[in-house]
Amino acid sequence: MHRGGSRPEKAALIVARGIVADIDRRGLVAGDRLPAERAMLETYSVGRGTLREALRFLELQNVLSLKPGPGGGPTIEKPDSSALANAMLLLLQFENAPFATVAETRGGIEPLLARLAATRMSDEALGELAGSVERMAMHLGDLEVFLDTNKEFHKSVAWATENSLFGFLVDAMLDIFDGTVVGVDYNERRRHAVLKAHRRILDALALRDADASEAAMVDHIDEYSKYMSRKFPEALARPITWDIGWRNGQLLA
Repeated sequence: MHRGGSRPEKAALIVARGIVADIDRRGLVAGDRLPAERAMLETYSVGRGTLREALRFLELQNVLSLKPGPGGGPTIEKPDSSALANAMLLLLQFENAPFATVAETRGGIEPLLARLAATRMSDEALGELAGSVERMAMHLGDLEVFLDTNKEFHKSVAWATENSLFGFLVDAMLDIFDGTVVGVDYNERRRHAVLKAHRRILDALALRDADASEAAMVDHIDEYSKYMSRKFPEALARPITWDIGWRNGQLLA
């Protein structure tokens, strides 16, 4: 059930929006520091509690880091997909959504991303993708490297579309899977199958063949879905919970 309705914005959120607008207006970048607290209190005409709540909110969104003590204060950071992943986790938990929800979503969008990447990705991005595939091949017996390079591959294809929303969305979905204890086993046979699929996708992307790239990704995700449904149906049925980020395990295609 989805609920509408509007609620008045908290003062701290309004201040947070103002701070982000000023960061943009002033052309500040990661590593730059914001003014001292006293100056910010005057600029935004709020009390210390409201300002600190606003800064804390931005810290949670990875917009700022707050360093205490002399020489400290708010420093601008570059947000990543973790805030989006956290928001998605909360939304999905309160919808009682199972992991199959994310698997299905990936199956719906990743073939499109492969199609777009085929005609948009730079030679540099293609080279990085090829490097990821080769690292997987060289360390196929190392589960940690396998999982890292697998995740890297799918993220790279998404970012190669040159559409930031696709990049952040895939990053967030893979982050949701990253911290999950689901008991999924990637045996040697499965790892070889993933490597073969990645090479097939890479070859199609290298030819700039949109149809072949999409078809190869469809096959890859379909193989993954069948594998999960056959071997780990209980993992797909498990409800998503917000504490995933603090648990161990992997659930990757």
